[in-house]
Amino acid sequence: MTLYRVGYASGVFDMFHVGHLNILHEASQRCDLLVVGVATDEYVVRLKGVPPVIPFIERTQIIAALRVADEVVADSSADKRLAWERRPFDAIFKGDDWKDAPKGLALEREMSSIGVDVVYFPYTVHTSSTKLRAFLDLHLDVERGAG
Repeated sequence: MTLYRVGYASGVFDMFHVGHLNILHEASQRCDLLVVGVATDEYVVRLKGVPPVIPFIERTQIIAALRVADEVVADSSADKRLAWERRPFDAIFKGDDWKDAPKGLALEREMSSIGVDVVYFPYTVHTSSTKLRAFLDLHLDVERGAG
């Protein structure tokens, strides 16, 4: 297992759940200092087409309260070279749902151009913010229809 000096993990971290915690915990074990990028609300809208349920400032406060995060920064672009320019890191950590996917291959190309390793961790399949949002939407629609 390679130990990096500075690692970077980024995400939306909306409706914080065990999958987020798993990735951040694993990342913190692989570096001396873990920088966590939290996607800004504007970036989330560009990325997913809908705003996050939890506002940026609150998502940042949640991540900052975790013992695994040494630094928390705003993440506002899919191009992680921009994050690296603001706060250099040796490795970027992602869930393995990115591995061999177009977005993961693009990330690997971008990061290799600046000498940064991409490290994948097991993705928590049964829990995701997208699934939580869909569950809530479904149940809220049922409640509205029943009222």
